[in-house]
Amino acid sequence: MTDVMLMAVVFGLLLMFLTIGGVGIAFVRAGNARYRKRLSSVTGQDAKKAATKGGSARDASGQRRRQQIQGKLKEMEEEREQTKKKIGLRDLLIQADMKTTVKKFYTVSLIIGVVATVAYLIMGYPGWGAIAVFIFMTFGLPRWWVKRKGAKRRKLFTKNFANAVDVIVRGIQSGLPVNECLNIIARESPYPINIEFTALIEGVKIGQPLNDVLERGLQRIPTTEYKFFAIVLAIQQQTGGNLAETLAGLSEVLRERKKMQDSIKTMTSEARTTAMIIGSLPFCMSALMTITSYDYIALLWQDPLGHILIGAGVTSITLGTLIMNKMISFEI
Repeated sequence: MTDVMLMAVVFGLLLMFLTIGGVGIAFVRAGNARYRKRLSSVTGQDAKKAATKGGSARDASGQRRRQQIQGKLKEMEEEREQTKKKIGLRDLLIQADMKTTVKKFYTVSLIIGVVATVAYLIMGYPGWGAIAVFIFMTFGLPRWWVKRKGAKRRKLFTKNFANAVDVIVRGIQSGLPVNECLNIIARESPYPINIEFTALIEGVKIGQPLNDVLERGLQRIPTTEYKFFAIVLAIQQQTGGNLAETLAGLSEVLRERKKMQDSIKTMTSEARTTAMIIGSLPFCMSALMTITSYDYIALLWQDPLGHILIGAGVTSITLGTLIMNKMISFEI
């Protein structure tokens, strides 16, 4: 009877995980749909229709520029959907600005995994869990840390990028050449903007095409804001025009995007706080019961069925937290 109950529990947990995973995939697809809808509005569909009604040469020129920008954005969106599945560890290391090779990273990750697995076995935990510990500590945790570091770097870049664009606008309006404006940003801007603009200047100085330099910059900082900047410079190089006016419009768009992101963060603060409380509650209650009623809760790690329940509980909390985080995260 005990084996039958154990199989029923395992089957029920498996069914629950599949259900939660299906809900998570649905939210991911919904988030991508919202991103494409927002991208369509940012590219200037309404402005394009308004410009079509005008007959002046200036409106026609502006319409062509918007069409070029829209085409570039569509191409980059298609590339984004394709490269999102193809991104590798080398790209993650570049985005995190880690000066190491893939081989060294895997070597260090393997050492961490072996040490964690040995420690797990020495502590007397069941052997079937050693495989999960090794996989998580070797391939899961190090890669997650690299992704988190890259995301933090992109966030710092986006935070002050609009100010950097304003420096270029004011410099051009005062008569400074574009290269001198880029040098000012490289000298005086905070990390990582100074690093990226220094690489941009050095690439142009040695004779590399601007498009190639910007493409490598997008590999290091794959943000929508930097993509807008790269598109504006690329089209400006091809068609000419008032660069200061174009960048001033870009700076306004970037600030509006930042304002919207802050508004979303404010509106979802209650949900994020609730998620943190709910996620930490099982661990806090387990610690409290360990102190007050040790014999009662000790069955969880003394009985084999308790090990399964602990693993199932941690997995459920992790999946639930990821789904809730996806529900309150919006790409603009």
